[in-house]
Order: sequence, then C-alpha cells, then structure tokens
Amino acid sequence: MNIVVIGLGSMGKRRIRLIQKYNDQYKIFGIDFSEERRKASEEEYGIETYTNVDELLLKTPVDCAFICTSPLSHSGIISSCLEKNLHVFTELNLVTDEYDENTLLALENNKILFLSSTFLYRQEVKRIKQLVTESDCLLNYTYHIGQYLPDWHPWENYKDYFVGDKRSNGCREIFAIELPWLTDVFGAISKVNVMKSKISSLDIDYNDNYMVMVDHVNGHKGMLAVDVVSRKAVRNFELFGEELFLQWDGSAEGIRVYDIERKEEKRIQLYETVDQLEQYSKFVVENAYFEEIVSFFAAIEKGEEPLYNFSKDKVILNLIDEIEA
Repeated sequence: MNIVVIGLGSMGKRRIRLIQKYNDQYKIFGIDFSEERRKASEEEYGIETYTNVDELLLKTPVDCAFICTSPLSHSGIISSCLEKNLHVFTELNLVTDEYDENTLLALENNKILFLSSTFLYRQEVKRIKQLVTESDCLLNYTYHIGQYLPDWHPWENYKDYFVGDKRSNGCREIFAIELPWLTDVFGAISKVNVMKSKISSLDIDYNDNYMVMVDHVNGHKGMLAVDVVSRKAVRNFELFGEELFLQWDGSAEGIRVYDIERKEEKRIQLYETVDQLEQYSKFVVENAYFEEIVSFFAAIEKGEEPLYNFSKDKVILNLIDEIEA
C-alpha cells in the first residue's frame, strides 16, 4: 500500500512512525512546503518527500492520505484527496467546513473518510465506559483539563500555529478531544451551563478558561473545567455515585477505583506495554494513536466501522459552538 502523509510537523511524524510500526512494508511519502521538515522526515524515517500531492502522483499511485496539517486547512485537502480517489484519515478538524460535501464525496467515490478521536481508543476510557455501564446508578463527574498555552509546543510561539487562531483555539481543541469520549461514555448532552472569561495575559482574542455544567440525556451530570492557563498540565477526572467512585489523572497507569467493601482504592492495570515518547507529557499515550491507525486500515481492508465519524463530530462541534457563544 502506498500512503501519503500531508503535513510533516509533530502529528505527521507521529503517524509516519506508527504506520511503519503497523506495517513496515507500506510505502510512505511525505508532503510539506517546508524544506526543513521534509529533510528531517527523510533522514529520520527514510521516506521520499514532495512539496505537493500532484507532484507525487505524477511519479507513483497512492492509495490513502493522512492529513496532519493545521485544522483550518483540512476541508480543502480532504476534498482534493477524495477527488483523487484516495482513502482519507484526518486529524481533528475543529470546524465543520465542507463536512456535508466531503461526506457525500467519500460516499460517491466509495472511499473511507476517517476522523481521528484518539481518546475513544484509550484503554482507560474503554474501562471507564465498562464500569459506568455495569453500575446501576446515576453518576456525576468533575473533570479539569488544563495546560498553559505556551507549553503546548515549546519549540514554537503559540501565535504561530493553529491554537492562536480564534476559530481553532486551544480551549476549542480540548473540548473537541474530550467531548467525544464523554458523550460516548455518559450519553448525549441535553443541556449546558457555561461560565467563561479571559484571565491571563496571553496574546489571544478568545476566552482562556471555561466552567461548564452538563446534563446527559440519561441523567448523568458533569462539571468540566477547561483552560489554557494552568501552569501545571492536568487531567483530573473524578467520577462518583452510590455504586462507583473512580479517579483518573489522565495517564496510562492513573485509574484508581474505590473498593466499597474493602474501603480501599485499587489501581487498575490496563497495558502490558505503554508506548510513550520523552518529549510529551504522561497524558500522551502512543498506543491509542496506533489503534486509530489499525482501525483506519481495518475500515479500508475489512469494511469495519470506525468508532467515530463526521456525523458524530458535527454534533460535537455544534455543541462547542454553543459553549463558546
């Protein structure tokens, strides 16, 4: 299989590494305007790189594309790849630009249009969903997700990539990462109450912190604190009800469940091996990114249904619009 990875920044490099781990016989090509990024990818991963897809297609056929550019550029690249009869894997879009058109185009061309939602593939989330399903009671949760915006990409200024743009801002990305798994576990959200403001000196034109109360249709409730001002990177999740008390710090080893009978906490081990890279925080577990890639190729080769899609994401993004409004 011939694969093109469009965008050779941190996400593009991650996908290349994990595709090679999945099947080292696949031929991978890279696309980026930056000569520096192309050279770095050629040296690190031994791939051929080009400045655009058309240049590549003049030399070799391609089966599928991984779109790893900044979110606001995705819609046009997706449609271009689908028109070239490529299956498409795309990172988070954050906006619904051309969602209906690209979904229809993929259907007409009989191509897979796969949307990343990495936390749905986390073993911790799957176990939380299992415990929630098994628990015969209504549950509440509190969840704080925050990290200081300049610390997201220490190697570049936050104003120079997508989180500096109001349409694809940092808080919006956090909501887009977290809400898919929260609604998958606890059900659709029927009501939101929002408090928001800007409390930092960051040079951004959007709110940098949110307090959000959510009602789920089946009676569960949640309280979300989302921000880009917390100087310590945090993911603190606490779930409680008559039959279940659970805490998760966002890490692969971080789930603790309270044993009601023994009156003690027990840590849940979910991974035989945790794949993590030194330059990222403990919250970034490569296993889930790998499982997404497995799911994408299973959709292409076996017709398996992905966990997430553009229809589900449209609901989430409309909800985020409501939160931001």
